[in-house]
Amino acid sequence: MAKKRPQTKAKRPQLTDGEIPVVGAREPCPCGSGRRYKACHGRAAAHAVTELVQRPFEGLPGECDWVALRELVPAATAELTLRGGLPEGVPSVTLATVLPMAWPALRRDDGSVLLGLQNDTASGDISRDLADTLQRALAAEPGTPVQGRRAPADGPRLQDLLDPEGAFEPVVHEGFEFWVPDTENATPDVTASLERANAAAIPTAKLAGVDSAYWCETPDKNHLRWVMPHAEEQLLDALARLHAAGSSGLGEGTRLVGSFRAHGLTVPVWDLPSGVTADDVEKPAAEFAERLAGALATDAPLTSDERRARGGLTNRQVTLS
Repeated sequence: MAKKRPQTKAKRPQLTDGEIPVVGAREPCPCGSGRRYKACHGRAAAHAVTELVQRPFEGLPGECDWVALRELVPAATAELTLRGGLPEGVPSVTLATVLPMAWPALRRDDGSVLLGLQNDTASGDISRDLADTLQRALAAEPGTPVQGRRAPADGPRLQDLLDPEGAFEPVVHEGFEFWVPDTENATPDVTASLERANAAAIPTAKLAGVDSAYWCETPDKNHLRWVMPHAEEQLLDALARLHAAGSSGLGEGTRLVGSFRAHGLTVPVWDLPSGVTADDVEKPAAEFAERLAGALATDAPLTSDERRARGGLTNRQVTLS
């Protein structure tokens, strides 16, 4: 019998990482390695998509306010400034906490763009997901909403699209009338969505005298929730010093009750009597900011009372994200 000729495989061209297309997870990797895509170049892509970015808004102007609008404030907007200016036909780009029908973004009839902040995102990097939505909104036809999707793992982030020198000045609204320029001519679906959203909105106000502090009113008591940029451990030490000294409150009947963790930042929370308004807490908050600055500058070891106060504050932390 004639010998079988040995089987030879033709060499596949070797592609660089930037040339590897995305294929099905169980299909052979286009790079020619012989492995499935999910075990080869797909592994890095999947990791990039799912890896959680702890501080997605770091580096943006107003990082603390981005966190507040994402997690704490029902109805607010902020004008966004793009690198290189606005594209032709786009008169403005506005960040909004929530959009009608939970749309990720909306290109209005006049060409302006509304970008929703509180939507669910498909990856572990909110900044990348929002940047992808923003890019698609800028290119969408006027008068159309933008649907959600998983952003490409190598796509830009908000930090790449927004002007790092641009101001970020949130405007808190009583309701969601900013959704539509003319509420009388809104579609029935949008009108119904607007009514539901307004009914669920908790009255909220941004303090003017300190950064990123938001007062809100609930049926039983009011609250102040203050997003702070300091490192968590340093901030908890400082809060514990003030708490142990009896100086962590914001006036009579107020109490520092704990804090939230949100997107890599810490948000101390105070209970306020139901009669205390946002205006009432402006001066006490400014005075507390001065006390906190002094406590942050202290590096002495915590006393036993301060350690107990810190343990209590730590036990009353709630992670929002």
